[in-house]
Amino acid sequence: MATVETKATFPLLLSLNAGYVDTTGFLALSGLFSAHVTGNFVTLGASLALGTSGAIAKMLALPIFGIVVIGTRLLSTWLAERQQPALDTLLVLQVLLLVTGAVLAMQFGPFRDADSWQAVLTGMVLVVAMATQNAFHRVHLGSAPPSTIMTGTTTQVMIDLGDRIYAPKGPGAQVSSRLLRMSTTSSSVGTVIDVFPYTRQ
Repeated sequence: MATVETKATFPLLLSLNAGYVDTTGFLALSGLFSAHVTGNFVTLGASLALGTSGAIAKMLALPIFGIVVIGTRLLSTWLAERQQPALDTLLVLQVLLLVTGAVLAMQFGPFRDADSWQAVLTGMVLVVAMATQNAFHRVHLGSAPPSTIMTGTTTQVMIDLGDRIYAPKGPGAQVSSRLLRMSTTSSSVGTVIDVFPYTRQ
């Protein structure tokens, strides 16, 4: 997979994967977004207001997503410094996570209670898989369009936090200033963008 990042079809396949996983997770897990994680703020509010299930997974999705992105960035840096195929490794990891999520869904679904441990576990496995995709796409396919929607700022903030913990060698970007700019805008602009489609109903 040495040239996979240069092929135009690879980002397209990642986008199709993100759309499929996000849609199936949304339908099967009472509105849980696994790729578009910031959208869970809206569906969490709906769950709390209407008294429906699924609030636990929606509350866990963003912090778990952030932690996994940081971990993915650290793993990528560690592999790169040892001349190991970082992108290939992360892609294999994502495939294994998606297979695990599919097995859990087939074993425990359909999920009548989205707050059950089986549903939460399945949802978080999918969130971890998509967080991994968000991170390696941002790090290794930076020139390609994002393969998921609305979570680019959150992903970049977590990558920058990872770089603050364990910075890759070589010329680095202005991590601190970018981290400050993106942190202040992600919570305000991102939330407005997420809520806007719902306020138009």
